[in-house]
Amino acid sequence: MGASTMKETATIDEKSKVVLQVALDFVLLERAMKVAREAVAGGIDWLEAGTPLLKAEGLEAVRALRREFPDHTIVADTKTMDAGRIEFEAAAKAGADVAVVMGAASESTIRECIETGRNYGIKVAVDLLNVENFVGRAKQAQEWGADIIYLHCPIDDQMQGLDPFDKLRALAPEVDIPVSVAGGLNSETIVDAAEAGAQILIVGGAIAKSADARAATAQIKQAAVTGVRKSTTLYKRVGQGRIRDALLAASTANISDGNHRLPVLEGIVPLVPGHKIAGPAVTVRTAPGDWSKPVLAIDEAKPGDIIVVDAGGVGPSVWGELATLSARQKGIAGVIINGTVRDSDDIRALDFPVFCRGVCSRAGEPKGLGEIGAPLRISGVSIIQGDWIVADSDGVLVLPLAKAVEMANRGMDCLETENRIRQEITSGKTTLGQVQQLLQWEKTS
Repeated sequence: MGASTMKETATIDEKSKVVLQVALDFVLLERAMKVAREAVAGGIDWLEAGTPLLKAEGLEAVRALRREFPDHTIVADTKTMDAGRIEFEAAAKAGADVAVVMGAASESTIRECIETGRNYGIKVAVDLLNVENFVGRAKQAQEWGADIIYLHCPIDDQMQGLDPFDKLRALAPEVDIPVSVAGGLNSETIVDAAEAGAQILIVGGAIAKSADARAATAQIKQAAVTGVRKSTTLYKRVGQGRIRDALLAASTANISDGNHRLPVLEGIVPLVPGHKIAGPAVTVRTAPGDWSKPVLAIDEAKPGDIIVVDAGGVGPSVWGELATLSARQKGIAGVIINGTVRDSDDIRALDFPVFCRGVCSRAGEPKGLGEIGAPLRISGVSIIQGDWIVADSDGVLVLPLAKAVEMANRGMDCLETENRIRQEITSGKTTLGQVQQLLQWEKTS
């Protein structure tokens, strides 16, 4: 069906009215529709066929949403950069009430989208993603006849701890048409978005990745309407000061998945399964069996640090009970040994996280060879003093300091995604292969 008659909800006449929109950024239509149903039950106002969904499933995603939810405003996040007339006409005929043109597009393309919107009864949203003079472009778009301004903090920027709120505060007073904001909104930050002047609040993962999207929608909408934040431990992206929190929340499997299958330090395993540690590395290079520098590193390490020792991957042992006791008293988070340790029963009794390549009762001598703070290379992985280490029963990962914030956030993103998949498996009494529709993604050649 076309979109010649706009729904009431597609127009915001009052500056104080708040609209909640869910971004269905899936690549499988069936999964998107499940979340859409739950979100509608929870009180969502607008449904967005996200860009990944449109690229994977085409405008059939818009048609499916229009058929099942005829009374809801349907947004097609087309991110149009060219061929404005063709793309907006197609979106309107598929049943979209709103489509999106990029603010970085040429003036002629934006104007063409606006003219097409008038002809086919579809609202035009201008997305300011990566527009340097975003206030100036927003004013131009309003003058040309755009209906909505989108302020969008992209996912890849969110992973680096960025948010859209400073830009939103600068933009909202400068335009008279509704401002929409997207960028990691959750039941806490939704209040910040509304207070900063956004009228259309776009929520992605906090709804779409929730195990119960209906409850999540209801909670977020209540927070947006009342201005009372609802605490959440998920759907947050951390900055430098909270890396440890994210690394302790996500598993090494999550972090590896989120960072292009980040490799572990092969062969180094926990002495006692079940420990989970995260902290900055204090690096130690020593000769096999020389335990002088590993022990002296305890004095240099700060509480929360992780001592990483390269002893060549072989015995004699460079770590034991007394070193463990000293590290524990100092508040050190744990020890990683590319080599062997001894007094394993005593270390287990102390319940201190030690990850190593093996155990060996024989100790070496404190000859003082090696260096504290030296760059290491273990199992083909480079480790620099200050890099972040995260370790659990699945292994040990190294996150270079310069990328640690992004890598931690991508791990959390994978954790949240898996929460939703787990719910779909259990509630539908189905399998992972069926949820992910793996056969659809197999290569044909």
